[in-house]
Amino acid sequence: MTALAWCLFGLSLLVAGSELVVRAGSRLAALIGIPPILIGLTIVAVGTSTPELAVGIEAALQGNGSLAVGNIAGTNSFNILFILGLSALLMPLSLEMRTLRFDLPVMTAAALALLAMAWDGMLTRVEGMALFLAGIAYTGAIIRWARRESRAVIAEFSREYPVPPANGHTRKAGTSLMVLLAGIAIVVVGAEWLVHGAVDLARMMGVSDAFIGLTIVAIGTSSPELVTTIVSTLRQERDIAVGNLLGSSVYNILFILGITALAPSTGISVEPALVHIDIPVMGAAAIACVPIFLSGRRVTRAEGAAFVTAYLAYLAYLVIARG
Repeated sequence: MTALAWCLFGLSLLVAGSELVVRAGSRLAALIGIPPILIGLTIVAVGTSTPELAVGIEAALQGNGSLAVGNIAGTNSFNILFILGLSALLMPLSLEMRTLRFDLPVMTAAALALLAMAWDGMLTRVEGMALFLAGIAYTGAIIRWARRESRAVIAEFSREYPVPPANGHTRKAGTSLMVLLAGIAIVVVGAEWLVHGAVDLARMMGVSDAFIGLTIVAIGTSSPELVTTIVSTLRQERDIAVGNLLGSSVYNILFILGITALAPSTGISVEPALVHIDIPVMGAAAIACVPIFLSGRRVTRAEGAAFVTAYLAYLAYLVIARG
């Protein structure tokens, strides 16, 4: 019960802290003149991934690399299959051309690259640096692509992330910076509590660190993306919902796992089950999106239901076969 309590307290802090990071980071970016569409496509996507980053670094430094990798693999599978599927199940999901031509190929390529790198059971610092540099290149490509977006999409992001009034600009920027730093501190503390509780829970239950990372930690750290997607869906702001979801999935592999692999001097080890089952499941989920996204540039309710069902079947496998 104590280990479970640490997990729950840690998850609560991660969710609260990431919300502060996203809100304060978005406001600070708007105050210094960053366009709303770039805030939505980069800062928010990275901000909602801060729980994965904090958990990954904490787990890697404690020698629990499989927990870090399992968190990313489980989070991305949850993002694509469950959250995206649930969004389409609530309301058929139309897709913008940027998603089809850019986000989808990058997400698929990142998943396959991770599988190739982890195939030998290790993610080295060199591979971590390669992932990190790819994340920088991805961000640069987003900035260039955002300049060519349609007026309707730009207007949608402007409504969601409006530029604050100029009155009291310096004071507001200072306040936003303090809130941002507080949010980061909360996320760091939450990650330490969560990893501590998760490792203890895995030992008491007799399961692997990877199993805990794929289930409790992955679903918990995905809650910011889940809330963002559902709210955006109900507001009819689907471009923001899908962009945030796919962007977070790409950043999880490139930036988050890249930085995580750079943290310990020896890189991070990856359990065989992650290499042969869970990372391929994540890659298969990304590949499955290709024909579905390209067929009429929309995800229907039936396809959304199929995605949700596939995730529930995968979760059942984890609990029954590896729990």
